[in-house]
Amino acid sequence: MWFNKATDPLNHADIDRQLAILASDGVHLSINELLFYQGKVSLIDLAPKKALHGQLAGNYLARTKGRGMEFDEVRHYQNGDDIRAIDWRVTARTGKTHTKLFREEVERPVLIATDFGNSMYFGSRLLFKSVQAAHVASLLAWHTSKRGDRLGGLVFNQRQHMELKPKSRQKGVLHYLHALEELHKVQTRENTDNQYFYDNCLRLKQIAKPGALVYLITDGYHFDEQAIKPLNQISRHCELVICHIHDPMELELPSFPQKTSVALTNGKEQLQLTLGDKKTARRYQLQADNRVEQLQGLFRKAGARCLSFSAGESIEQQLKSGVASWIP
Repeated sequence: MWFNKATDPLNHADIDRQLAILASDGVHLSINELLFYQGKVSLIDLAPKKALHGQLAGNYLARTKGRGMEFDEVRHYQNGDDIRAIDWRVTARTGKTHTKLFREEVERPVLIATDFGNSMYFGSRLLFKSVQAAHVASLLAWHTSKRGDRLGGLVFNQRQHMELKPKSRQKGVLHYLHALEELHKVQTRENTDNQYFYDNCLRLKQIAKPGALVYLITDGYHFDEQAIKPLNQISRHCELVICHIHDPMELELPSFPQKTSVALTNGKEQLQLTLGDKKTARRYQLQADNRVEQLQGLFRKAGARCLSFSAGESIEQQLKSGVASWIP
């Protein structure tokens, strides 16, 4: 990891304290730091934002009205209505026959796809992006369990993927967390083209059943027009949310008291930058802003909502302060 001791607003004592709270070293991934989020489920709300359709019993209400467990409204009786649903109290009070309507409950599996591609193994302040991605996945998984939903999904990198069928309660969560821990150890140096990301978007499309809530956790480096196609198909029948993980250094260069030349690489190309130079900093930030704007456009074309997380601060701090925000 890269730290700027001189000007980083988080000094090393603060960083060590935050890492101790998270039970993490910021680079490697352990099951203990993922278990930490079992007690943090109140930070998020997985209430569905789209109408759900289905016939299975579950915890969410469909838009279609019928006989189910949740009362919806009372209306005038119409020919063909079930006489067992007549509301006799309203009928007696109004003098006209009224019937009760109910909303059918449907079950909603939650799928989490976590990207552990090469570009995720970078961090300039607190955590590697890959570690923060696993923390986000863990928080989502524990919240899914609390709501009683089934959890499944994908964990993938350039070389391999692990597909997990939806399972209920704690069993599904622990299954997913162990997959995160195992695959995070397998960092590859293989070709970093976008094909692996597209292939796993296709896999996600195949396992995403209508009505599911689908989370894709990635830094967006391999997100392109090709990947939009399967994701757009997912968003037509499911609720698709992209959790965009970024590092502070990807948005702006760290400030430096004096000009210092450094070499950076994205795994393919090398770039020589001068830290502490205002012109270089402005040019770098302009390029970063353009990249973020381009990504947001791709997310919208995919039909996804997007929640942005920095790897330079804990999830809890970002959610409580509102720093982690929905990208419009």
